[in-house]
Amino acid sequence: MKKIFYMVIASVLITTSCKNVLNIDDLNSLDEDKVWNDPNLVNAYLANLYQLFGNWEVSLDNNSEQLIGITFPLDAVTVNSTSYKAWDYTRIRQINTAIQKINESTGLVKETKDNALGQLLFMRAYMYFNMVKHHGGVPYITVPQALTSADLQVTRNSTKECFDLMIKDLNDAISLLPETILKSSSDYGKIDGNYAVAFKAKVLLYKASPQFNPSNPFGNAYWAEAHTANKAAYDQLKANGYGLTAEYQNIALQEKGAEAVFVVINQYPNKVANWDNGVRPGSESRGPAAAVPSWEFVKAFPMKDGKLYNDPTSIYFKTDDQFLQSYWENRDPRFDKSIVWNGKIYEVSGKVGKRQYTGVGVATALDDFGVNPKANTPSENLNRYSGFFILKNSKLSLKQTEVQTQYDVDYIVMRFAEVMLNYAETANETGDFNTAMGILKEIRVRAGIEAGVDGTYGIKATDKASLRDAILAERNIEFSFEGHRFWDLRRMRRLDQLNNKTKFGVEAIAVNPDGSEMDLTAAANLAKTYQLKENQFKYSVRQVPNTGAKVNIVPDTYYFFPISQSSIDKNPKLLQNKDWGGTFNPTLE
Repeated sequence: MKKIFYMVIASVLITTSCKNVLNIDDLNSLDEDKVWNDPNLVNAYLANLYQLFGNWEVSLDNNSEQLIGITFPLDAVTVNSTSYKAWDYTRIRQINTAIQKINESTGLVKETKDNALGQLLFMRAYMYFNMVKHHGGVPYITVPQALTSADLQVTRNSTKECFDLMIKDLNDAISLLPETILKSSSDYGKIDGNYAVAFKAKVLLYKASPQFNPSNPFGNAYWAEAHTANKAAYDQLKANGYGLTAEYQNIALQEKGAEAVFVVINQYPNKVANWDNGVRPGSESRGPAAAVPSWEFVKAFPMKDGKLYNDPTSIYFKTDDQFLQSYWENRDPRFDKSIVWNGKIYEVSGKVGKRQYTGVGVATALDDFGVNPKANTPSENLNRYSGFFILKNSKLSLKQTEVQTQYDVDYIVMRFAEVMLNYAETANETGDFNTAMGILKEIRVRAGIEAGVDGTYGIKATDKASLRDAILAERNIEFSFEGHRFWDLRRMRRLDQLNNKTKFGVEAIAVNPDGSEMDLTAAANLAKTYQLKENQFKYSVRQVPNTGAKVNIVPDTYYFFPISQSSIDKNPKLLQNKDWGGTFNPTLE
């Protein structure tokens, strides 16, 4: 453990400040007392732990309907597999060690100790929340375990005990952390009280949720507790200057905006992410796009009036056939800012006027999708593409040679829109319909949706149940590709929306003004100078993937994933969840 600790300290110091490394003693000769009495080494240790918050990842919504791919084939989750397991007690031990050593330290001033302990207590609650979200109650260890079998043989805390301990850790963290770290501060990117109160409110939202209260999903007493916390978080953050970024497309791309509650800082060349390389078409990246939107998600975006395309009350109503041939017209402005479609202007890599094409024989083979029999060969991308790409949060100025090494946009872990919609949920469930509706309208005003003659922005909810559905649908669009959707459906016990579902893409074939198919050579030549527009194609729906598993299997047992059998083999005191052959009840009931 000591060897690992010193390696962590060394690696962090070397990557963050070569100058500081030259000014400290040989790391291998340091004793632990010296480490925990040196604020620079303590900060280095904490900096390493911040990796737990992750970074940009294009596959965050693979489990939902937003992206193509069947991630839940039959038996995708088993007790013996490593998938969908959250069991990081190595990091818990690192956190607990730091808490103990800092508490014992005599060389750190109180302000330094309090700030470090506040961050660590938050991190511990954050880690346990992820475990409980996956499995229900887990062993909630708060001291460094000795590496002996007797000390490691622990039982699971009940799910209620885990929530109580998480809230205690978060309350303790809030009492120690500075309420606000200014965006101009050199400490920006560290946990502050604003993020802690917002995350505590999120934890309590989960505690009240149908996932943990299946027999009383919306009438349980936890909703009042969650509402109090979410209102307090909303009020505090708003009073401290947080709000919605004026333009939806700028939420992440214009860094340190009013909406960013907590971020992971990226800065070229020291720290970069892989977002653009993962979402761009193959011709503009260093390989095929790793995540692409599905036709199902394209249809989920409302029209400009906030209503779905097939809603007879929408002024933009279209039949399914009409919509397929003009799906890009009169949409919620977030659609234009989030999705790349065939023929869309996509000025990537500084290419002025560039349009992105996806049709076989028209698009480059790295970008195409379809089986047009008049092409020399069908697309080789039928299992991984859909005819759409992700635009959201893409840094279009990066050249193709730069996407792997220079995407350094700060990763937003939590933004104020989430604080707002969490508050709207609890307000609705506790009887404050008007507050919930007002927040939903505010989100849609920022999106650019038309108010309509009735001023409802297309929201048709008239009671608690329908507003609940409206909030869930809004979260799907507002947080597209940010990793919320699967967990939202699971929290609300709506996994049936994914179960037994297939996914589709859209093929584009260029046509002449009379509707006949255009000669592919002529179409390809027009495409080279970006002369073909969206309405010069005909569109057809094709199932993806083209081979292999084509249906998602998402049973009710997935509301709580099993504990890994390997963990139980190491510690027989762990009880398996009741839906996976054990007796442990992971709910609050």
